Amino acid sequence: MFERLARLVKLSAIPQIFFIAVAIVVLFVGFAIPFNDEFARFFDVLGSFTFTRLGWFYILAVSGLLLFLIWVALSSYGTIRLGPDEEGPEYDTLTWFCMLFAAGIGTILMFWGVAEPMSHFANPPLADVEGGTVEAARLAMNISLYHYGLHTWTIFTLPALAIGYFTYRQGLPMRISSVFYSVLGDRVYGPWGWTIDIIALLGTLFGVAVSVGLGTLQINSGLNYLLGVPIGSVSQTLIIAVIILVATISVALGLDKGIKRLSEFNISLALVILLFIAVAGPTLFIISGAIQNLGMYMQNLPWMMFWTEAYSQGEWQRHWTVFYFAWTISWAPYVGIFIARISKGRTIRQFVGGALGAPLLFTVVWFSVFGLAAIDLELNQGVDISGQVQEDVAVALFSFLGNFPFATVVSVLALVVIVVFLTTSADSAALVVDLLSRKDSQPSLTRQRVFWTLLLGLVAGTLLLGGGLPALQNVITSLGFPFCVLLVFMAVSLTRALHADKLGYSMKELAAGEAPPLDPMGALPHERKQGSDQPQENDDEPPQKL
Repeated sequence: MFERLARLVKLSAIPQIFFIAVAIVVLFVGFAIPFNDEFARFFDVLGSFTFTRLGWFYILAVSGLLLFLIWVALSSYGTIRLGPDEEGPEYDTLTWFCMLFAAGIGTILMFWGVAEPMSHFANPPLADVEGGTVEAARLAMNISLYHYGLHTWTIFTLPALAIGYFTYRQGLPMRISSVFYSVLGDRVYGPWGWTIDIIALLGTLFGVAVSVGLGTLQINSGLNYLLGVPIGSVSQTLIIAVIILVATISVALGLDKGIKRLSEFNISLALVILLFIAVAGPTLFIISGAIQNLGMYMQNLPWMMFWTEAYSQGEWQRHWTVFYFAWTISWAPYVGIFIARISKGRTIRQFVGGALGAPLLFTVVWFSVFGLAAIDLELNQGVDISGQVQEDVAVALFSFLGNFPFATVVSVLALVVIVVFLTTSADSAALVVDLLSRKDSQPSLTRQRVFWTLLLGLVAGTLLLGGGLPALQNVITSLGFPFCVLLVFMAVSLTRALHADKLGYSMKELAAGEAPPLDPMGALPHERKQGSDQPQENDDEPPQKL
């Protein structure tokens, strides 16, 4: 049935993945719009259940995967290249980082750069720390870096590494299901693989829709702050429409003409704003504070990464850590595939070091500039930034910028940065969803990429109409869990494949259980199995030799 329908509409996709995913999204939207109150209550209950029963799993899984990535990079597997041994990187390091940042957490940093540190500064999550104090400021910076530093990029880096390895090294299709070939074998081309790709596709749509929703709230608040544009569903619907229109144009142009140029332009503009705040703000405090923030982050990371509020039994982590991890996990398929797409030719050690290290340093600088400048305004200049943040978290950035020279100009530039970050997120997501729903041998049709972009905008609008920020948090906390489980199994599958790679066994032999088991200590023989060769790239059949 699916195949006949695909031929009828001249679809360039795997019918089972495309039509089932679209049907689920349409059903979600169809029920959410007319029953938005019931929708909000249902996901509030589901989100509360997920946090209460499974919040610990999110925290343990992400922290464990961070340790796994460090081990992989430092082990003998670190010299394995994402592609043929003789092939170098496709993009230079600077361009690679710009694209990483714009498609990764550019939108997040713009939204939370001021809002998160000031939220924790006013209301510290630890009972023995008083809000509005120097100790609260230190804790606020620590928690912000914990959320947006190594843990965020662990969630992005693991699927990117696995996808890049199985695609460029093993010749498998660039889909999430390919990562599980070492465990499932040829079953990745059937219902098991389709199920995995549908979960990844839906996670991408809903995860990026949450980003578009948060960005829309921020843009609406910024326009209200600057121009008096009313805050409400009409304004937010129009903003989403503009974002999706720009994203549609970009996605039609493709990766190099659209996303690459937008990414390079936007990172430059974001750096201009960053430097302006650093110079116009308390420069010496920011420089010295950034160094201290990095040191405190590394010092406190061991206890923070396994902190679950077990003794206080509070719900702070539901609205912050668990929500943020679930949100990031939900769009990890999109970011993972996108990063893998631009990372061909790098060794595992280079890839992990770059994808974890460079964004961490930039995150430290970003939060130190915006967070410390905001804290300085409140501690030393009597400006009530935290009160404004608690009143409307989306307006935090603009109320903060209002305390600097050329406030209107800088605020307009910030709005442009947010819009472009949202655009690059939306068009990158459309490209990735298109990849997830078709075979590598099938052409990427512009009309299908446009369709996914429009569907993404529809989901974002539905989530906003269904309850705003609380609805965004509850939906993503619930829907992110299935892919969190997949991330753990992804690490297992990748380890099996890397071990077989070192031994010279093919993916067929590994999936059939003919390769020797992994040594728990990671020990490897000095000689590879004889007679191995490079895999054949084939979209319908797995590679025969390694």
